[in-house]
Amino acid sequence: MRQLIGLWLLCHVTLAAALPDLFPDVARAYRVEIDGIPTWERKAHEHLPPASLTKLMTALLAIEHGDLQSTVTISPAAARETGARLKLKPGERYRLHDLLAATLMASANDACHALADAIAGSEHAFVKRMNQRAAELGMHDTQFANACGHDAKGHLSSTHDLSLLAHHVIRQPELLRLTSRIEQDIQSVDGTRRIRFENKNALVGRYRGAFGLKTGYTARAGKCLIAYVKRGDTTVLLVLLHGNDRWWDAVDILDVAFAEAQRKQ
Repeated sequence: MRQLIGLWLLCHVTLAAALPDLFPDVARAYRVEIDGIPTWERKAHEHLPPASLTKLMTALLAIEHGDLQSTVTISPAAARETGARLKLKPGERYRLHDLLAATLMASANDACHALADAIAGSEHAFVKRMNQRAAELGMHDTQFANACGHDAKGHLSSTHDLSLLAHHVIRQPELLRLTSRIEQDIQSVDGTRRIRFENKNALVGRYRGAFGLKTGYTARAGKCLIAYVKRGDTTVLLVLLHGNDRWWDAVDILDVAFAEAQRKQ
């Protein structure tokens, strides 16, 4: 039995290494899965900055360990976050669920940092949990240095690892519901502030069957995307790191993937 398992693993690794690179110019690295089966990829294990795709791990930990109806007080550290943000103020209070929505849809760094504070007491402590969970999921190419995806020394992942993470996110109905929403309204617990934001994923609401999952961009990471699309019984997962024309390329790849799935039926 052990010999059979070893042979299966050897064949699996060999097959993965031989996956065709059908789209060599779309990104520094990419991975496409059709119905959960790796189909095409380029440099799927290369260590690259993942930008805000990082937030999927933050969201996963938040839903695994947090109370969605609990109240979170915005810390000074969260309010000081840079980049994409809602301009939350220290002392404001929001439901954890609303901060989760802002993290996934608007990619708000202040909301993301507030989630880390709420779950682990501080971002530093939360990052330790992120890395522990990554190890549990088999994300051996991944090391997180912050909760939100800022460029930082050692903050790296791969399209292979991010596809593993994406599958765990997809299994959480509430996360998938949020990543597939076009827009959202939230308000502070005391009702004095109301905020509306849109989903930054341009595929959602525009490409049939798109359920998210996450976009990202930094100077080092370039344009990043995890797209999950379901049509009928067919699913396609696309991960792009350091992409070029992210949206048009994603549409082209997804179209080819669904045509391939149809061809095999």
